[in-house]
Amino acid sequence: MAQNSVFLPEQFLAQMREALPSHLSLDDFIAACQRPLRRSIRVNTLKISVEDFLTLVAPYGWQLTPVPWCAEGFWIERDDEDAVPLGSTAEHLSGLFYIQEASSMLPVAALFAEGNTPERVMDVAAAPGSKTTQIAAQMGNRGAILANEFSASRVKVLHANISRCGIHNVALTHFDGRVFGAALPEVFDAILLDAPCSGEGVVRKDPDALKNWSVESNLEIAATQRELIESAFHALRPGGTLVYSTCTLNRDENEDVCLWLKAQYPDAVEFLPLNDLFASAHEAVTPDGFLHVFPQIYDCEGFFVARLRKTAAVAPLPAPTFKVGNFPFAPLKGRDAGQVTLAAGKAGLSWDETLHLWQRDKEIWLFPANIEPLIGKVRFSRIGIRLAEVHNKGYRWQHEAVIALAGHDNTFALTHQEAEEWYRGRDVYPENTPSNDEVVVTYQGYPLGLAKKVGSRLKNSYPRELVRDGRLFTGNDRTA
Repeated sequence: MAQNSVFLPEQFLAQMREALPSHLSLDDFIAACQRPLRRSIRVNTLKISVEDFLTLVAPYGWQLTPVPWCAEGFWIERDDEDAVPLGSTAEHLSGLFYIQEASSMLPVAALFAEGNTPERVMDVAAAPGSKTTQIAAQMGNRGAILANEFSASRVKVLHANISRCGIHNVALTHFDGRVFGAALPEVFDAILLDAPCSGEGVVRKDPDALKNWSVESNLEIAATQRELIESAFHALRPGGTLVYSTCTLNRDENEDVCLWLKAQYPDAVEFLPLNDLFASAHEAVTPDGFLHVFPQIYDCEGFFVARLRKTAAVAPLPAPTFKVGNFPFAPLKGRDAGQVTLAAGKAGLSWDETLHLWQRDKEIWLFPANIEPLIGKVRFSRIGIRLAEVHNKGYRWQHEAVIALAGHDNTFALTHQEAEEWYRGRDVYPENTPSNDEVVVTYQGYPLGLAKKVGSRLKNSYPRELVRDGRLFTGNDRTA
């Protein structure tokens, strides 16, 4: 990216001059905004440990620099970017890592700081899913996450990322985030509100981010943020933790929103300082204990993070006016549930008591038990994962269930070449065929999907919308 290609309005710079703490200079701020952003990834520990991941990718010569606030996060430099985009590597396609900006790993780090172990979490503005998937990994796929996204087009992307990462403890909703305080009062142990904002921190990724910037626009956005944080605060149980974050830098959308909430509920809001979140956090911490990350401090996107605790119950908001409608699922129990569980086990799929079987017509789903008490209070886009469709010969196992639930039983390893063919949606012709008619095909030990044996070929079941073209994987042809 050429120097000076980033548009920085004069009035914006005037605001930044005031906002910058005394130990930071405006010149350094402007210079940092002009530099291209470093890329970063987060290892998905639901599938692989950080140690095993580093061993797996060691032959590629990637330069990985640890992100100070996220043990699973790394800045990445690689020479083979032109040959194979990061998103087309085998490790990304099989969900072993997530491409995530380093500073956007901060809010989840704050949510789980000081040994916080929430059982039921809400992510108010969840798409595309970087923070939802990070929360799920922190929770070890247990408990439950309600991931909400107001934009209909982005719900699909959110689901695709959750599915690729093998996550099964998420329920998706599609609402304006301002409804939750009334609809689900005091039901969450922890809430992340990564609020829609003016995006001043993203100029390193998008040089035109501030083309339509104005103080008036920021103040309008801040008004919405106040409504969102108040709604989230009502949905939080007493004793629970709320993290408020933005990728913007002005006070109106950051400190002032949090201070406004404290002014509204002075006896129920306690700010939890983030000074000790990681070794160098003091460089970005404000007098209130918030993190105000200017891009030059850690060489990342600009970001703001506040953590607070709800110390007491507050008077409820008026009850919601919307109708939830009938819930089309019924729990699957007894012999029927036993049959499904047994058949799934033979296919190589298993789960524990944190997931419960539900049925709608011919579809069988697994719901996170912790979300069940919320059924009937809000309308869900989808809950948990679709496990199977019932047909006359048994069950048709669904791709997302295979990715999330496959273990080491009934698996068949593909070679590097065969795995590439699989991701292109083609059938595979292995040298030796598996003994079972239906197997979970794997590459590098991780599930890619379910294949049916038809003669000497393995019939591909990879969902059409996920099929990839172009260059895949890395140049070194390795067998599984």
